[in-house]
Amino acid sequence: MQRKLIQIIRVSPLRCIYVVMSLTIPFYILFANGFKDSYRFFRKRIGYGAVKSFFMTFVNEYNLGKVVIDRFAAYAGKTFEVETEGKDAFDALCSDDTGFVMLSSHVGNYELAGYSLTASKKINALVYAGETETVMEGRKDCFSETNIQMIPIQSDLSHIFAINNALEKGEIVSIHGDRVFGTERTVQSVFFGQKASFPAGPFLIAVQRGLPVVPVFVMKESLYKYKAFVFHLPDTKGLSRADAIQALCDAYAGHLENIVRKYPAQWYNFYDFWA
Repeated sequence: MQRKLIQIIRVSPLRCIYVVMSLTIPFYILFANGFKDSYRFFRKRIGYGAVKSFFMTFVNEYNLGKVVIDRFAAYAGKTFEVETEGKDAFDALCSDDTGFVMLSSHVGNYELAGYSLTASKKINALVYAGETETVMEGRKDCFSETNIQMIPIQSDLSHIFAINNALEKGEIVSIHGDRVFGTERTVQSVFFGQKASFPAGPFLIAVQRGLPVVPVFVMKESLYKYKAFVFHLPDTKGLSRADAIQALCDAYAGHLENIVRKYPAQWYNFYDFWA
């Protein structure tokens, strides 16, 4: 099915694919578990009225569909323009011998950062090992033209050794910073006015090794254009481990909130983030 989709996208205009995809959204709204959580996000966190919150929930689902299609469009060979804000700071870190942690998030289309952010260092992207063969092959094809390799998350935790090995060699490790699924270590930070849990792992890795932490957000602007935002979290040297982790998480949560407020319909955490 996914291979067929890639073939269709290869010869079809993206706008047409988007229109066909939009016809399936009412079914997702009726049957998908994330509809109520998405609606509550717009109603309680963003502060929209009931009607606008319902409409924005539809737009949210539609935008997610576009992100998925754009990912397969990249596999099919289509190219997107990515304007990057903060690229100089990213390049400066890449020119240093020390590795760093790059934080991804479930907003926008982070995967396109891998196809557009060229780095002199190797980027090791932590990915879910359960992805389909087509997705993994598509990523390999796209990443083959970049300095990126994937580290699948394994049940035997062997990916931890791959992460440590990459950082010891002064490379970049890309990790999700906004979901706590599969981890017991969390840190709380104020996010949209209420405390929410974030995974402590990415921040702990950075603090233990004294490494910089760089959140990257890639947001869709138009049909073939994205804008990437690269931030550099504050230096926490001199702080205790617990305080350093908290400071990094607070700074990341602040950047994430600012991005989501700017692009609320590109927030793709379809569960109660504050539970």
